[in-house]
Amino acid sequence: MNLFTVFILSLFLTIALIPVLKAMAFRINLVDVPDQRKVHVMPMPRSGGICMALGAIVPVFLWVPMNNLVWAVHIGCALIVVFGVVDDVKNLRYIQKFFVQGVGACVVIFYGGIRIESLGNLVPAGFELPFIVSVAITLFFIVGVTNAINLSDGLDGLAGGISMLSFVTIGFFAYRCEHMTIAIMSIAVVGAILGFLRYNTHPAVVFMGDAGSQMLGFLCVVFTLILTQSNTPYSQITPLFLIGFPILDTLTVMVERVSKGGSPFKADKNHFHHKLLKLGLYHSESVFVIYLLQALFLCFAFVLRFYSNWSNLIVFIILALIIIILFEIARRTQFKFRNGGGEMLGSKSMLAAFAGDRLSIRILFACLKWGLAIGFVFQCFIPQDIPPYMSYGAVFFIVLILAAKRFNLQIKKDVMRIALYCTIPMVLYFSTMGASSWMTGRLILANNAVFLSLILFVILTLNMTKRQKGFKLNPLDFLVFIVIIIFPNLPDIHLENPLIKLVIAKILILFFSYDVLLGELRKEDTFLDKSLLAAFFVIAVKGFI
Repeated sequence: MNLFTVFILSLFLTIALIPVLKAMAFRINLVDVPDQRKVHVMPMPRSGGICMALGAIVPVFLWVPMNNLVWAVHIGCALIVVFGVVDDVKNLRYIQKFFVQGVGACVVIFYGGIRIESLGNLVPAGFELPFIVSVAITLFFIVGVTNAINLSDGLDGLAGGISMLSFVTIGFFAYRCEHMTIAIMSIAVVGAILGFLRYNTHPAVVFMGDAGSQMLGFLCVVFTLILTQSNTPYSQITPLFLIGFPILDTLTVMVERVSKGGSPFKADKNHFHHKLLKLGLYHSESVFVIYLLQALFLCFAFVLRFYSNWSNLIVFIILALIIIILFEIARRTQFKFRNGGGEMLGSKSMLAAFAGDRLSIRILFACLKWGLAIGFVFQCFIPQDIPPYMSYGAVFFIVLILAAKRFNLQIKKDVMRIALYCTIPMVLYFSTMGASSWMTGRLILANNAVFLSLILFVILTLNMTKRQKGFKLNPLDFLVFIVIIIFPNLPDIHLENPLIKLVIAKILILFFSYDVLLGELRKEDTFLDKSLLAAFFVIAVKGFI
């Protein structure tokens, strides 16, 4: 089964369902009303969880063979989602939530046979957990993690992004040990989450609600238990790293509440994402920092997956303590990332002074414009051979761009985006994989250096532009960057040709560079369409001669 097909189906199903169910959410009171503990100020629909559940389940029913394990996961998940929706509408008490989560956990324990049976070398050799103890530990772990993900859902895109990183890693682990059932189910969830994040990245227009966050927590913990408690080489402590930050966040918050004499289940504003906001970070910056911390946990999961349980446990504890200590130091010293005026500390630097100079900004933007234009046209000259279909496509886009000049700016931008997204991957593939003989080693190095320079120009342009509209990086871009750039470079990912990694990196650089340029494009500026027409002309001529 092609995992990419599963991903695409779940992605677009979720994207298609969200606008429909978003409109219905207000009619059935499926909305999140703001209060003192929450950071949003307007009522928000909570229908995202239902959309993710439907988007993920369809590919699984189509391509995963149904057995007791799969049915148990589906039944348990259905219970979590249904009662999660009830919770979103009526606000159930935490005792009622625990009961439903416990029932869902019992389904996978007794019907699916998923239990924590082995602790590896954490216990003496030959020691097996008694059945009752095994069931109790598994029940506690499933319910605990389900609520940990639920409690992390405090900022736009936070719970979804953390979970997406975890499910990508779980899918990779499952694929490597040929557990295709979990691989397909994990990738289906990844597609559903990414489709949801299209609407949930700050500023969000829809929330996943308790139905979505509890579903993600339930599936995440069940999948990790299946991977580490079945016949696989992975450490039984790996789930701590795979789930990672939500476990640390929940344990820390509950210990703080109990130490102050309060209930561990009483909501407050002591989660790590609240602390980051208090340190002066903006909403999207706080989410980005937590993504980085979760990615750090997952890196350790990958590095230590074959090490002993003791090694995994000790490293997890050390990493958790380092994070807790850093936050405590920041609290005690009253450290702030921004001063009272909202400026980042240290922003009064040479870079800030440079950014204030309008002439400097113009020079910088000119470097980005001309660098992209000349660089892309040069890429079109590099391939030894260009297939005829690319030349026909180039002619088509030339006609399309010329026709679009008669319409408004937005239509013109959309046409150029379509042309770029269709052409850039093919041009860079053929220029990297089938370069002409005149491309010597030094020219190749110089060409690669141009792409590195583009990264610098893009970063400086984004930081120095005075325009409020246009392209803005957000945490979702970071997630896509992690999945596309980091994942192919893992040691266990063997691509047929290592140059493919370079092609992917170049494609991403040009995509982001052109998005920034399009964001800064003004109606009277015809530079970009002229440069694209020149590039398409080169493609057409090279393909036909």
